[in-house]
Amino acid sequence: MNSLYQTSIHSLPLLGHGKVRDNYAVGEDKILIVTTDRLSAFDVVMNEPIPGKGMVLNQMSDFWFEKLGHIVPNHLTGVAPESVVAAEEVEQVKGRAVVAKRLKPIMVEAVVRGYIIGSGWKDYQETGSICGIALPAGLQQAEKLPEPLFTPAAKADLGEHDENISYADMESRIGAELAAKMRDVSIQLYKTAAEYAATRGIIIADTKFEFGLDDNGVMHLMDEVLTADSSRFWPADSYQPGMSPPSFDKQFVRDYLETLTWGKTAPAPSLPADVIDKTQAKYFEAIERLTGEKLKA
Repeated sequence: MNSLYQTSIHSLPLLGHGKVRDNYAVGEDKILIVTTDRLSAFDVVMNEPIPGKGMVLNQMSDFWFEKLGHIVPNHLTGVAPESVVAAEEVEQVKGRAVVAKRLKPIMVEAVVRGYIIGSGWKDYQETGSICGIALPAGLQQAEKLPEPLFTPAAKADLGEHDENISYADMESRIGAELAAKMRDVSIQLYKTAAEYAATRGIIIADTKFEFGLDDNGVMHLMDEVLTADSSRFWPADSYQPGMSPPSFDKQFVRDYLETLTWGKTAPAPSLPADVIDKTQAKYFEAIERLTGEKLKA
């Protein structure tokens, strides 16, 4: 399978390269978002691509945008990406791009946690809380929370770590009305997705959503949604509290990086071939288990 580390599209104005996505302007009101095979861990972009990963993420997002479209509008336009680039650039967008509405991003990420893991588990061990929200004593690692928690984060610049913020801080940044809408919609999205994923033998431990506003101030779901990059997916058949379950995502990379004496800042260390191969296999397995179909190459 061909991999794409960075696009080179010259028929459209480049808006910027993100950690994983390259964005181009399509007129004044639309944007071409190309999901590359770059991988970031601990907010640092690795030097090696994971072949096909961008196609998995793009097709996974499309799947969820369609399934969750009744809850909140999203950024999709239905315009074929192949139709907005030059003929010689079609291969760069095929299966891994969308033409989206150009929205004004809300600079707060909506994080929903259904299980206690990752930074939430570390926070709980130290404080008995997650992001200032007190929890019952005696919870185990990876245990299901009594109710999903909404824990916002301030979006950071490229290469910087997103910062957990309180709900009150979120309200002061974007206003109480919009904050409440983001919180309620995010929890509804998570619950709906988690119920579906459970029928496919997958636990969605946590996820993050990003939202933007159109010219009329209408909130839209944007960027990626419920992918193996923005979420922790666990196989239900091997899940048990008290241990960190195996994930359908970049956990292989994170686990490998944790064995190194590396400060989690750029430049990134090199990834061995077996870590790349295992990570690719997990992404491919994730989309097949989730949708029941193999990746459309």
